[in-house]
Amino acid sequence: MRRFAETEDLSAVVRDALGAGCRIAGVDRLRGGSKKGVYRVRLDGGGKASVIVYRWAEDENFWPGAAVPDPANPFSSASGLEHFLTAQRTLDGLGVRVPRVLLADDSRLRFAADVAVVEDIEGGTLEALLETDPGRAAATLDDLARTLDLMARHQAPHYGKVGLLEKGGVSRGSSCEQLVLDRALRHLEEAAGRDTRIKAARSRLAERLQELAALVTPRNEYGLIHGELGPDHVLVNRDGRAVLIDIEDLMYFDVEWEHVFLSLRFHERYETLARTGLDPQRLGLYALAMRLSLVAGPLCLLDGDFPDREAMRGIAEHNLREALALLP
Repeated sequence: MRRFAETEDLSAVVRDALGAGCRIAGVDRLRGGSKKGVYRVRLDGGGKASVIVYRWAEDENFWPGAAVPDPANPFSSASGLEHFLTAQRTLDGLGVRVPRVLLADDSRLRFAADVAVVEDIEGGTLEALLETDPGRAAATLDDLARTLDLMARHQAPHYGKVGLLEKGGVSRGSSCEQLVLDRALRHLEEAAGRDTRIKAARSRLAERLQELAALVTPRNEYGLIHGELGPDHVLVNRDGRAVLIDIEDLMYFDVEWEHVFLSLRFHERYETLARTGLDPQRLGLYALAMRLSLVAGPLCLLDGDFPDREAMRGIAEHNLREALALLP
């Protein structure tokens, strides 16, 4: 039985962040997180209506049988306070809008989890704004495009997690494209073990991945990417600026990987975010690899007790059909 945080669990850390005079009016666990708990803590008085608390605890992680994170693997899970703080500092230093950190605590004195208290961006998600106020959302999309361009132009001679490279570490693999190919082949096997349609097309999908990878030429500069930047991972502040969240996987990598994901999530609105000069060979390989990832990942998540099961099934089904459609 999972135990999530309640008011009494979060009271002390919120008071440490805001002062002893703040009073908690209520706590809401927000939906969608699969690796950490995200809580909106409503306040009574003290100048703030609410704050957000991130809680990295075993009970908050819905990935069954998750492997021990490998910092040298760019695709390994980067969930945790240290990754969050490194990403937040890096992006903030570039002028990218991210939630401000009010308190970070890895002491484990209050409960057996790292926690962070951050500002609550009250404008909601870009995903919601695109539905309710497309005109206002257009300005935020323009700001997001500027943000993405800024990140892409901030380059490094090596790929990998930001924290790893800051410490002088070296990522696994010989290239981004080889890492993506190897990962896609693993995802193909995982998906084939869970769905008969993928199993029937396994050989053709593997051959197609190899064909696409063979067309990619070497590269030695890599841009800064979020890694999973859908409209649900962009908040909108009062000024209409794009605020990036779920930033722990920040890394230097081929920006084509970011743009394939953006195109899948933003659909016709991706035109605003599109960037010139992207490598079409990388885009081709990464498009198929991304689809297979979005089949295997949700199906794996459904092996456990992730609560929003219909949404995960829908993601897997949609991307399964799209992956098969990419076969020649």
